[in-house]
Amino acid sequence: MESIKWGDFEKVWLCAGTVLRVEEFPQARKPAWKLWVDFGPHGIRKTSAQIRSLYAEDELVGRQIVGVINFPPKQIGPFISEFLLTGFPTPEGVVICTLERAVPDGTRMA
Repeated sequence: MESIKWGDFEKVWLCAGTVLRVEEFPQARKPAWKLWVDFGPHGIRKTSAQIRSLYAEDELVGRQIVGVINFPPKQIGPFISEFLLTGFPTPEGVVICTLERAVPDGTRMA
């Protein structure tokens, strides 16, 4: 593992956002959802996430998640992803990073 400087970490915008909408993504190579997330002052952003093995649509809407919002947009098939949903891989699927208590949407991780 390579060490990074504090300035490197400061470049990554890890922010809280609330999932507003979830849709199926049948064109994805692996089972995935399309998510629209409200990041407050940073706007509503969308992403594709391979989290269907652990999360149903109704479990995601209204939930606060952690996303990296300063990556450039990425084309995923016919869909443009505008942020990276964070999570931890397990044998059962990716466990998403969520908040234990609510914070204002757009709050940056410290």
